Amino acid sequence: MYYELQMLKLEGCSISPLFINDHSTDSTYEKLTEMKVKFLDNPINIGIGGSVQLGFMYAEENNFDFAVQIDGDGQHPPKELNKLLTPLFNKEADVLIGSRFIDKIGFQSSPLRRFGINFFSHLNKFLVGASIKDPTSGYRAYNKKAILELIQYYPDEYPEPEAIVYLVHKGLKIKEVSVVMNERLMGVSSIKSFSTIYYMVKVSLNSIFLHLKMRSNG
Repeated sequence: MYYELQMLKLEGCSISPLFINDHSTDSTYEKLTEMKVKFLDNPINIGIGGSVQLGFMYAEENNFDFAVQIDGDGQHPPKELNKLLTPLFNKEADVLIGSRFIDKIGFQSSPLRRFGINFFSHLNKFLVGASIKDPTSGYRAYNKKAILELIQYYPDEYPEPEAIVYLVHKGLKIKEVSVVMNERLMGVSSIKSFSTIYYMVKVSLNSIFLHLKMRSNG
């Protein structure tokens, strides 16, 4: 993925890949060191939410205009990145979400996961009026306004659906674009079949409580 990003040419845009090693127990640190790439090495495991927010902090500290979130399991092809960045360049939105389900091409996930994704799509619509077909997608791009908001708050565990609620309340415009995703090439999902109910209940309650809190605060 790193070499694909390095070879990617986007007009008027320079790409600076950053890897975040969340205190992994495998050989990730050694591989990143060998590759001589930019990476942050967490001294303890802080989870997906904390690691992604750390990336936003890095982007703000280095005065980046945009930040892109890409999973490290090979699901998000760098060649699709221009689809997310072009609307940001054109100021059509503050946040772009890459969706598998607009054109329904590429890997479509398992039936059980599609059920959960559809559930969160309806929940986001009900809570904040956001029509997002792929609310759990981690393939996202953000402008500077969004980066600054997400430095202030980003959900900790299974953050993607809840982040949509937060961003809508903050008045940011979210747009979804069709991308072609791959099946997972490496790693293991943090959501196992036995934890699906826990995942759905936790994210649902967090989204509802966040919505009520932000609505009451005006």
